[in-house]
Amino acid sequence: MAENGAKATVTLKIDGVEVTVPSGTRVIEAAEHVGVVVPRYCYHPGIPTRPAQCRMCLVEVEGRPKLEPSCTLQAADDMVVNTASDTARTARQSVIEFLLVNHPLDCPICDAAGQCMLQDYAYVTNQLESRVDEPKRIMGRDRISDDILYFADRCVICTRCVRFMRDVAEDDSLIVAQRGDKAYIDTFPGRELDNPFQGNIVDVCPVGALVHEDFVFKARAWDMDAAASVCPGCPTGCNVTIDTKENQIVRVKPRHNAAVNSWWMCDYGRKHLVMTNRGVRAELPLIRAGGGDGGGGELRPVDWATALDWVAEKIDALGAPGGSAVVSPDASNENLFYLRTLLDRLGVADAAFRVPQGETAELPTVPTLKLRADRAANATGAGFFGGRRADGPPDGPPGGALVVLDDELEGAGEDFGASTDFFLYLGTRLPGAARNADAVLPIATFAEMDGTFTNFEGRVQRFHQALRPPGLARPGWMVLSRVLARLGDGEAVNDVRGAFERMAAQTPAFAGLTWDGIGLKGAPAAGAAAEAAGVAGSAEAGA
Repeated sequence: MAENGAKATVTLKIDGVEVTVPSGTRVIEAAEHVGVVVPRYCYHPGIPTRPAQCRMCLVEVEGRPKLEPSCTLQAADDMVVNTASDTARTARQSVIEFLLVNHPLDCPICDAAGQCMLQDYAYVTNQLESRVDEPKRIMGRDRISDDILYFADRCVICTRCVRFMRDVAEDDSLIVAQRGDKAYIDTFPGRELDNPFQGNIVDVCPVGALVHEDFVFKARAWDMDAAASVCPGCPTGCNVTIDTKENQIVRVKPRHNAAVNSWWMCDYGRKHLVMTNRGVRAELPLIRAGGGDGGGGELRPVDWATALDWVAEKIDALGAPGGSAVVSPDASNENLFYLRTLLDRLGVADAAFRVPQGETAELPTVPTLKLRADRAANATGAGFFGGRRADGPPDGPPGGALVVLDDELEGAGEDFGASTDFFLYLGTRLPGAARNADAVLPIATFAEMDGTFTNFEGRVQRFHQALRPPGLARPGWMVLSRVLARLGDGEAVNDVRGAFERMAAQTPAFAGLTWDGIGLKGAPAAGAAAEAAGVAGSAEAGA
């Protein structure tokens, strides 16, 4: 029993299967517990209001004279629900027929083709021909924001977009204009749709009425490959799905994680992710070898075996000269771990990282979801591995070793690293200052490999490979494990599980975690280690 005397759970029967659910559960949600997905348009689990707008989720309840919308109907003890009775099926068939009266026959050119709920239900209910002889009403399209197009013909007035803006983003900029068959979605008179989370209205649209302009006519559902990933735009670590076509990111959508971002993501992260792999990339290993002694000369491309052997020989000859390192706060935990292991061998204690800053933005009804001031995915992870925040441009030490992991070296002088005994650069691109390096090892971006980030709360989250890396670029943990293996420190790893297992075994912050155990929802790092790294008390955690 609940504290107020009400029952904590209720038991009912849905399509002949008995199910027990928490009190207050809607029938449409209870049905999912027994594997029944009731058709719906207006219902969305992340939008609090349930208007029963579309009438698609009507079900039959024994003892009640009329069909009832399951999205607003609360489950009750001894309730007997039939979601697929003849009466319910006929009602849904009628709803679909009405929705198709003026709906255009543009499935072949619609960007929602293959993943459209109206298309699916029309097929299931056998609505392949119309009984209406009159011409369809034409409404055309409109631009409701700087990057979102609205196709009024396709809209089923489910009001998901309006209710997301009003009830989740707490922004009344969208309305339903007109009524009946003349209704359409528009911005409120005198208002503009300009919200940092407005892209989510495209994600919740069940048909092709709302589309990102940069996605129009680019791909169809069957053209794209999907990968579960994590947004690197800020330390919130929103769970996302990356859709790719021909080895290019064409679309990013939020992936549900109640502990992090709920069903949503910000527009900054969406655009940042799409641009992740644009630009000129480092594709070949380069070493500065020439002359009889194997040193000096210009950077020249070599194969991986030659580059790794040469780098390992140089490091072995150096011993532990000390020096410094510059790391990227966007590097994965695995990359940072293997780099830390190499730095320990070189006697390099200092590893600086710079975090770009930007404006913050909040989604009022989802406290955990926020575009944070830090514009980096893994500053917390960098702290776990001994990194320290730096403000100014990086400085190379006058001697000893200098190792850079994927920092763009913005603001570094032309002679950066020129006076060191050995300068090793591992990166996805080749900035000007990196041309002083003795060796350049090309590595994959996060979208081109498997790995983990640690968000601002200390939650360790997996991301998976979405793209093929260019040229000979390989994951940083794979490259560094091979350098260390040549130095007699462990074995070369070919898969992320092996990299994660060694990291978890040797790093207190990851003690007890396993690759499979953290799953697709993530798991918190060890609390004591997180606090020691400044996660719990950092200003950024609340920013």
